[in-house]
Amino acid sequence: MYPNRHPGEGKMPYHCNALHSVLGILEASEGPAPQPGQPFKFTVGDTCDRIKEEFNFLQAQYHSLKLELEKLASEKTEMQRHYVMYYEMSYGLNVEMHKQTEIAKRLNAIIAQILPFLSQEHQQQVAAAVERAKQVTMTELNAIIG
Repeated sequence: MYPNRHPGEGKMPYHCNALHSVLGILEASEGPAPQPGQPFKFTVGDTCDRIKEEFNFLQAQYHSLKLELEKLASEKTEMQRHYVMYYEMSYGLNVEMHKQTEIAKRLNAIIAQILPFLSQEHQQQVAAAVERAKQVTMTELNAIIG
């Protein structure tokens, strides 16, 4: 980028070296006052002011982008926290569902083993009760849940 610059040359920070180079070019290009019809040439002071304004603008833009990045990073962290919480809840519900399914299977097997030992009248009552138990409605579930 700066072909005349050698590694290690100059102890100024990078942005100072760049400003120094720009000022050197501008000072070398300044000539006599512009004649009518010629484009206006900026003075070193005007150019420095413009560079300073642009630098301040870029610095403000950098600051606002940095704040936005920090905000997005904190939102990302919060979203990850929520994801983990929902995953744990989902896993717990899945385990509980399998547990309840296994309990229902075992209770059904117990009923099937005991049913033949009941009288015909009681067998019909138990069979009807089991069928009613299988017909759970959303209203009943909502009442149970709470």
